[in-house]
Amino acid sequence: MKEKLLQYLWNFKVFTHFNFTDTDGNPVEILESGKWNTDSGPDFLMAKVKIKNIILAGNIELHVKSSDWIFHQHSKDPAYQNIILHVVFQNDIDIKEFKEQNIPTLELKDHINKNIFEKYENLLKESQFIPCEKIFNTKKIPINFHEENLLKKLEEKSLEIEADLQRNKNNYEAVLFHHLAYSFGLKVNAFIFKQIAESINFNTIIKIQQNRTQLEALFFGISGWLDNPQDEQIKLWKREFDFITAKYNLSDIKIYPKFLRLRPPNFPTIRFSQFADLYFQHQNLFSKIISAQNTSELFEIFKDIKASEYWDHHFNFGKISPVNQTKVLTKDFIELIILNTILPVKFTYHKHQNENISDEILAFYNEVRAEKNSVIEQWKNLGLKIKNSTESQSLIYHFKNYCETKNCLNCGIGFKILKES
Repeated sequence: MKEKLLQYLWNFKVFTHFNFTDTDGNPVEILESGKWNTDSGPDFLMAKVKIKNIILAGNIELHVKSSDWIFHQHSKDPAYQNIILHVVFQNDIDIKEFKEQNIPTLELKDHINKNIFEKYENLLKESQFIPCEKIFNTKKIPINFHEENLLKKLEEKSLEIEADLQRNKNNYEAVLFHHLAYSFGLKVNAFIFKQIAESINFNTIIKIQQNRTQLEALFFGISGWLDNPQDEQIKLWKREFDFITAKYNLSDIKIYPKFLRLRPPNFPTIRFSQFADLYFQHQNLFSKIISAQNTSELFEIFKDIKASEYWDHHFNFGKISPVNQTKVLTKDFIELIILNTILPVKFTYHKHQNENISDEILAFYNEVRAEKNSVIEQWKNLGLKIKNSTESQSLIYHFKNYCETKNCLNCGIGFKILKES
């Protein structure tokens, strides 16, 4: 058994039965197994479990043996403070701190069919980009293929947004704040940034958004970065954070963003400063986004957003960078925000009121350049000419939902290939 395989089984719920109990014999109900985290930190984020009639929300860590928790020295890492469940293949020892903190341990060795090990290894040997790669032909792409894919993606994203709206009493401004935080966190810190945003009452943002320093202090303080100030600016942020905490009775929760495998311009320090500037500059942000008639108007909202002056010569706290440069939002980054957050929110807001919203949102996507990433490059290698973000978003969605899962019988391309064969 390898840890990566154990994560795979947990993510796809490949178990012989689900009558889970912890190592003390208490029933464990998995309400949400969490989002698989392939970077540093806990293996699954934003999970929910029910034990002893109590619902716990937080992160889950997986190990082959429970003693790996000690071997990997997670106890000393603040990123692992919000663990609600320790999942192991074999419980070889009891972890003292888990017992003291009433954190349950779930052993899986009796829930896994041993034949799955060999099957999984065979799946990993698949080297093609898509299952039909050797017989793929661009002429097999059906009419309206990209538009239909993109609308499916928008509908799925809309359901997520509507669920968030229900949790936030239909407060669109708060939900926009949460989803923008997710986008500013990029792949590595997306869920962490959203957790931080959701930990803040949006009324607090409204009350302090005329003060950019306080906005930065709020994000930096919750991220645990102000505990040991190294220069005068950090001391100022700490004073402001302490003031905000006392005035608005904030919780003492700390959620730690990651720096690992990030280029300095994408460090969470820079992104949070830019995020603060966005809400400082646009105090009626939601109405501006909803009323925008084209992508030019959306770009206008983001084009002057930048990190505060401190970050002109820093990427991290207290460490002066040899390069002095204003940290503005790049065009590529703005496009990602528009594609992945702004347009889905606009679609959700208008879809029950405007019967033409699908065509209008598609027009926005047609105005934005195609994304650049490894998935799109491989589609291009198969002979596709990808003109705009409608097509790139469609192909990314199709790859994740049909090609990766080998869902060929429900794929429009696969259907045509099978039919013509």
